Amino acid sequence: MAQKDPTLAVDYAREFSITERSVEETAAIESVREEFQEEPEQIEMEATQAPAKAAPPIPTPIPIPIPIPIPVRTVSGRYRGTAGVYQLELRVDVDRTRPLKKISGDFYQTIGGTTTYFGSWVVNSPAVTATTTKITIKGATSGTFATGAPIVQVSIMRRSAILPPAPAIVQFFTTGGSPGAMYLCTFESTLFRRIRIETDRASDVTTPIFTNYNTGSLPSGGPARNLNVVSAYAEAGIEMIPTTGSNVINIAEAGTNARWSNAELHNAMMRNFTLWRDQPQWAVWQFVAQLHDMGSGLYGIMFDQAGKQRQGCAVFHAGIGGTTADKLRLQLYTYVHELGHCFNLLHSWQKSYAVPPSPNRPLALSWMNYPWYYPSGGAGAFWSNFPFQFDAEELMHLRHGFRNKVIMGGNNFTVGSALGRDIMADPLRDDSQLSFNITTHQKSFALGEPVVLQLTLGTTDARSHNVHTWLHPNYGLTKVAIQKPDGKVITYEPLIDHLVGLQERVIGRDALVQDSAYIGYGKDGFYFDLPGYYRIRAAYAALDGSEVLSEMITVRVRYPVTAQDEELADMFMGEDQGALLYLLGSDSEFLSNGNAVFDEVLAKHPKHPLTNYVRLLKGVNASRDFKNIVDPKEGQVIVRRASLDESAKLLTAVADTGIVDPVSVRMSLSKLAEAQSSHGDDESAAKTFSKLSSIGLRTKP
Repeated sequence: MAQKDPTLAVDYAREFSITERSVEETAAIESVREEFQEEPEQIEMEATQAPAKAAPPIPTPIPIPIPIPIPVRTVSGRYRGTAGVYQLELRVDVDRTRPLKKISGDFYQTIGGTTTYFGSWVVNSPAVTATTTKITIKGATSGTFATGAPIVQVSIMRRSAILPPAPAIVQFFTTGGSPGAMYLCTFESTLFRRIRIETDRASDVTTPIFTNYNTGSLPSGGPARNLNVVSAYAEAGIEMIPTTGSNVINIAEAGTNARWSNAELHNAMMRNFTLWRDQPQWAVWQFVAQLHDMGSGLYGIMFDQAGKQRQGCAVFHAGIGGTTADKLRLQLYTYVHELGHCFNLLHSWQKSYAVPPSPNRPLALSWMNYPWYYPSGGAGAFWSNFPFQFDAEELMHLRHGFRNKVIMGGNNFTVGSALGRDIMADPLRDDSQLSFNITTHQKSFALGEPVVLQLTLGTTDARSHNVHTWLHPNYGLTKVAIQKPDGKVITYEPLIDHLVGLQERVIGRDALVQDSAYIGYGKDGFYFDLPGYYRIRAAYAALDGSEVLSEMITVRVRYPVTAQDEELADMFMGEDQGALLYLLGSDSEFLSNGNAVFDEVLAKHPKHPLTNYVRLLKGVNASRDFKNIVDPKEGQVIVRRASLDESAKLLTAVADTGIVDPVSVRMSLSKLAEAQSSHGDDESAAKTFSKLSSIGLRTKP
């Protein structure tokens, strides 16, 4: 039976028989043990003792040249060793670049032909002792599993730079001082983690794919050096290995609509990431595209789908492409920033949303901040002082965070309990002179009915104020907390995180910024999944770093009254259906079950109010082309063309009922009119604008 604690002592005779060590490996272990039999202090004492008898005369020495001193190796990096059925990946971080003075490790267990992750530990405040011959690091571990030997000591001999790196001897102890398990860990790399990265690109990207940027080209807060994605992460201690599985995705058949919707990106990642597995792994996908449906103001997206999250991201060259120094700087920043989200790093001003929470750092000069919304001088001040690095707390996460909190496909991206505790309470003071209001078009919803939040930003005084206009929670600058009927507070987290650029407006007393957001489904599934009363509050991150809170609103989710209500609630609340509502429809084969259910809703319940939401998402989806990549290696794309007549039929029916919230109707009809106009059908576009005007939603510009 396998030992249940990798820190406790094992029978080393049995260990060697299990792992079948070679004679050379056994000899190496014994030689390293012998290195530590004589401590440096003992050697020094013997060298200075008086001799037992008189020494012979010393001959006159022959002068020899003074040798050139050879530097001593640093010891920080990644090590690996085994003891019994356990393997230890050790990370030593006490010297080299930006040392954090910490050690950490991950345990893996091998039984038969399978190896599984066991747990992680870290020593946050070790005692580090350095002599001319050895470095010793000792401290108490904290980790993800109960341990009988929580004290660890790591000893590494110091060797000259011309010799290979010395191994690390890792000895665990109980709190009473009894020795536990010992691991001989050989040196692997100066970097702490190893990640495979696959970069695919769309064939219509009109500017060169980013390669590198000289940080001395423009004023900055760090030394001048050539940086690319791989070297930027190497400076943080992360080894990124580009793979050979990169694809060029041909979208020449996409016609006039070469823009990517979230639904298409969701589908593209599932089909094209050649390293993708439905399990945690150190592998990440980055897709370089030209343009998103949102336009050139969207710089990047980190994909966070239901199930295994944080496995990939996309960047859009319509907003960041180019060859000038400022464009290359922006590309480097965007590529690194989006990958940072894949490592489970939050924006600098949103650190309190993590679990465990830490203070927000809006003034951080970090890859994870927004230069254009830097509260102390904006983009100019940020770039002039930015050293092109992560801050110390982010380094701690990247290098020493517990494996499942960092690895792609591990823990979900962020958790909302900390945010909920913060923003459910009323603010003690608000001098921002901004007002932030949220409403829903009704106060009572059927179980399964989409809950759409309408957001409005304004001012509280007569003066003008400069604000950013990214109100939708997808963009990360607004957060929404929801208190469920059982009292649990959660945060709405969108399936896809967007990196957006500068978008500002000057507003006065009579000017408002408005948007709407479907908040019924996100990374954590359905948020309004129980009958009862829900309390909702939103927080807007202002340009000066202020957090402007909305008032609390209350909505009720009704119990199903009829058998039809109950059946529709079940039909709406599947995972595929939630993703389709979030994406406003999709042709993805991975969501085919959800589309089949919604087709059944249309067929069986055409007159039920909830069916209008199906018409809405199908109408929006029909108004756009959908690109489906069927052969990633060949770049073959099949394009389903927009069906504008079908879209107009569905969306007009939705508008006529008056059941769906007016903001969603306005959005969908506006998209239809734009699609009709872009396809040259000005007559139909005029009819759609007329429809908008007749129901009091919009007049033609």
